Amino acid sequence: MSGHWGILVSDPWLQNQFTQAELRSLKSQFVSMRRESGRLTVGDLASKMSRLKVVGENLSEEERGSYIQDLYQNTSEDVDFELFLKVYLKLQTFASSRTGDNAKNSSAFLKAATTTLLHTISESEKASYVAHINNYLAGDEFLKKCLPIDPSTNDLFEIAKDGVLLCKLINVAVPGTIDERAINTKRLLNPWERNENHTLCLNSAKAIGCTVVNIGTQDFIEGRRHLVLGLISQIIKIQLLADLNLKKTPQLVELINDSEGMEELMSLAPEKILLRWMNFHLKKAGYKKIVTNFTTDVRDAEAYAHLLNVLAPEYTNPSTLAVKNPYERAKLVLEHADKMGCKRYITARDIVEGSPNLNLAFVAHIFQHRNGLSTQTKQSSLLENLLDDTQDSREERAFRLWINSLGNSTYINNVFEDVRNGWVLLETLDKVSPGIVNWKIANKPPIKLPFKKVENCNQVVKIGKQLKFSLVNVAGNDIVQGYKKLILAYLWQLMRYNILQLLKNLRFHSHGKEINDADILRWANSKVSSSGSQSIMNSFKDRSLSDGIFFLELLSFVQPRAVNWGLVTKGVTDQEKMMNATYIISIARKLGCSIFLLPEDITEVNQKMILTLTASIMYWFLKHPSEERTIGISDSESGSQLDTTSISTLDDSASDSSMEENGSM
Repeated sequence: MSGHWGILVSDPWLQNQFTQAELRSLKSQFVSMRRESGRLTVGDLASKMSRLKVVGENLSEEERGSYIQDLYQNTSEDVDFELFLKVYLKLQTFASSRTGDNAKNSSAFLKAATTTLLHTISESEKASYVAHINNYLAGDEFLKKCLPIDPSTNDLFEIAKDGVLLCKLINVAVPGTIDERAINTKRLLNPWERNENHTLCLNSAKAIGCTVVNIGTQDFIEGRRHLVLGLISQIIKIQLLADLNLKKTPQLVELINDSEGMEELMSLAPEKILLRWMNFHLKKAGYKKIVTNFTTDVRDAEAYAHLLNVLAPEYTNPSTLAVKNPYERAKLVLEHADKMGCKRYITARDIVEGSPNLNLAFVAHIFQHRNGLSTQTKQSSLLENLLDDTQDSREERAFRLWINSLGNSTYINNVFEDVRNGWVLLETLDKVSPGIVNWKIANKPPIKLPFKKVENCNQVVKIGKQLKFSLVNVAGNDIVQGYKKLILAYLWQLMRYNILQLLKNLRFHSHGKEINDADILRWANSKVSSSGSQSIMNSFKDRSLSDGIFFLELLSFVQPRAVNWGLVTKGVTDQEKMMNATYIISIARKLGCSIFLLPEDITEVNQKMILTLTASIMYWFLKHPSEERTIGISDSESGSQLDTTSISTLDDSASDSSMEENGSM
């Protein structure tokens, strides 16, 4: 630890327990908790720490309170940051010691992998992920020199140090996320170029839905194995669960029961849909139990035996269910899976030990290979009624990824469904403007009573008006009812407010004055003009922006080495415009801009997303002194550390500026 974060934590032992990114995240949460009532006592921690991952998810408030009381007799004692960290570590250890059989662990792919402070890795998971990488990246021209990777070694973490493999893996999971022209692929990269690859990787991982709040570029450079493996597991999970939605697999409407509609199924997390799919087939097989997780409920391998008998009856082995030993049954299950081409990600030992990540990967792979659903969809009329508003869908995606990047305790899968109880919006408001939420009157999920949801949403609307959002004739119940246009309008104003506040907090530039859209437009035009270009952006909906040239010139100004003009097209045809747009997004992320737009948002000139792109570039430029921006033009060894610039308040140093301004550091 070094710099002012090192000063905040004087205890050397504590310094060694956290990465800088983890400290930033926890500091922000600590400050937010303390602001709510003006002080934070030991007695407050049981309820306040419900927001922290692992601790909040795997321990009840009563369990946290009892454990803390055993440790500290004086519950009225004020908590400073170091004491906060010590309690957190102890609760982490306590929670982790109890989650071996906990069903909540089934979501560990997205959460615990990147937040656990025990810093251990599963060799079995590493071997499975290495096999996945060897399979999907085998034909890559650049990586062929280091593939296949030997799973019995730590070669994976060494190879990941230049960032190329992780960028390529993201493109396997969600094709087209990264324009590979933006990846630095020289055989020998200098520290600056390696760092650019890691920054591109982290921002692109956020853009496909990974949780990377506690991961920084330095973690890759240092080869922190648990963090690298945690990110890889998330990327692979996103790839494996990509088809678990109605757009990709419309046959999933078979899973809708009589008591619910399409919206309920769409609002489920992909792993929940996977469990429902599994239980759908198990019911047909006459299996009496309900599988609720990928740990304890599948350890005896009986559910797997029944599932595979339904999906591939031609390979059924009668002795699979007759055998008494779970391990032997698991081996027979894998033989069955092998015959149908699905023996991947898991061993018999992983099944009986209840590895949540590998069991989920195994079932997802079976679904991809043979889902057993009808190709003639009976409920086609339901699908016809499913309005596919492309613009709404694209904005929903951008806001969902932005909210998830903030590090809230609730991970959302569908904005329109998941914000209706108000809790996610309150958490997001608290991240954007710490201390603005009155948590004493907030209702935490699960919320069964409708009026409790309305109470949360009424506070959301009240705070929105306090922040001067346009909310004429809007009531909390409108959010509870799930009115899409209203929800999108609120989230757009919240994201825009966040961006403008971050720019305002750069005091050396704005002197504390309010920043508005016109200031951002004026700044962008002045930079492009000063580079000698005739390009101009008349507004954020200027149709001339569709060719991407203006933004490439802007990026070239803010970082002279950023754009390789030999790769830029004239932007005349639709294909050329799309090539420029994908290049723009990857270059911006490579610099450190955390953005969630798609190439189509540029080519079609989506006014809202164009504003976020411009503001993010402006924010990056203002945060980095000129000497920092020009470093790396040569192969200098200096300046290899670059923070990821985010339009969130949790994992970037703008939150530091904000907290210092308010005198809370």
